[in-house]
Amino acid sequence: MSEQHHIKLAEESLQKQTTTLNVGPTHPATHGVFQNIMEIDGERVLETTPTIGYIHRAFEKIAERRPYYQVTPLTDRLNYCSAPINNLGWHMTVEKLLGLTMPKRVDYLRVIIMELARIADHLVCNSVIGVDTGALTAFTYVFQYRERIYEIYEEVCGSRLTTNIGRFGGFERNFTDTAWAKLAEFMKLFPKALEEFENLLNRNRIFMDRTIGAGPLSREMALNYSVTGPNLRAAGIDYDVRVATPYSSYEDFKFNIPVGTTGDVYDRFLVRNAEMWESYNIIAQAIEKIQELDPTVYHADVPDFYLPEKKDVYTKMEALIYHFKIIMGEVNILPGEIYNAVEGANGELGYYLISDGGRSPYRLHFRRPCFIYYQVYPEIVKDGLLSDAIIALSSLNLIAGELDG
Repeated sequence: MSEQHHIKLAEESLQKQTTTLNVGPTHPATHGVFQNIMEIDGERVLETTPTIGYIHRAFEKIAERRPYYQVTPLTDRLNYCSAPINNLGWHMTVEKLLGLTMPKRVDYLRVIIMELARIADHLVCNSVIGVDTGALTAFTYVFQYRERIYEIYEEVCGSRLTTNIGRFGGFERNFTDTAWAKLAEFMKLFPKALEEFENLLNRNRIFMDRTIGAGPLSREMALNYSVTGPNLRAAGIDYDVRVATPYSSYEDFKFNIPVGTTGDVYDRFLVRNAEMWESYNIIAQAIEKIQELDPTVYHADVPDFYLPEKKDVYTKMEALIYHFKIIMGEVNILPGEIYNAVEGANGELGYYLISDGGRSPYRLHFRRPCFIYYQVYPEIVKDGLLSDAIIALSSLNLIAGELDG
């Protein structure tokens, strides 16, 4: 081997080398079963290739083989941090296809549950951002209030995480006195807790240094990638499905749409905090409005689609007939093709439904916000630090169950 060749090899070995790093799929930094293959130069991220599908469960194809009622538990497994929004969004989609109108009290009860779910989801996301920057205290503190929300779910429907809450036409049963008492207690205690949470992190110098400027998302990039929800609003665009296309009587409520400016991790954190205050105010308004309505109403009068109470099934022939027809799938849903969206806790959650008039959807597509906005992740971490890439991932609020579908 010539001396020149030895010199060339020595020079190549001295040149800067990059490293391929697998972040995930089984790693606590990913907060779910997905993978990012990163090309890094020291601690600087040069390129990122996301890999998803590790827990793909084919929900949309399963739905095409299930009666409409049995699709509801599938929606629980999408964003399981705010499952009731998934459930009620699906019910409203079918009700829209059927042309059903809900009583105001049903709308307001749904608003209460959906806004509680939004608060629970944001508590998880924002407290986890704190954990990823080294602040564990806030996480352990606010989870007590997430637990209080789950106790309200449990009183309303008997479940906590995957709730299967509600029915086509309303709720399975009316809110009990215990449910209202637990809600009142939450409304009394939560403002102080949220204030303390903000005091721990909002102006915390270490937290600010770690989050300001990390994972920035510009307005143009957010629009180009069809980002929605708090991630879009943090970039400075005030789009919210509850205002743009109101559903469940959201037009009856007064609330602001918090927006940011830079779209970085810190802005996304602040927007979610502000949204929790808005959700709290919406719940307070709904509780006040409900006082003026008939307390016995918790579902619409649609016997062809709403399961009758069990005690009526055992004692009344008409209820038994309706129950049998609904459970056995003998009530066909009207044919049609619609798209319906709700403001999920992490973005626009849409349902594209095609019915051919049978007992199951002919086609059903979930517009999962995670699946849409995860595409922007390689862009916002490029040329940033590896440590910033981790908190940027947390701040997007990726839920693996929803991402893979």
